[in-house]
Amino acid sequence: MAEYKNRIYVDINDQQYTIIGRDEPEHIRHIANLVDQKMKEIGSKSAGLDTTRKAVLTAVNVMDDYVKLKQKYNELIEEQSDQGRDV
Repeated sequence: MAEYKNRIYVDINDQQYTIIGRDEPEHIRHIANLVDQKMKEIGSKSAGLDTTRKAVLTAVNVMDDYVKLKQKYNELIEEQSDQGRDV
């Protein structure tokens, strides 16, 4: 039995994409909008970049944010765990 998937049409960097996923359409649109904003931000700082380079730099920036957040999350979990042992 196939699971229901949403098919959402979004614009990223002035190109239309079809995204298929199980998440709510509003969530998918929100994520696509964040990607579009980040690509435009990077493009405005380096006007000569082609779409591929903007996309790669966007991915690098997003992954950097993700890794930093994951490290912070792990630190907070460890702190919480340490506090639980002190009780």
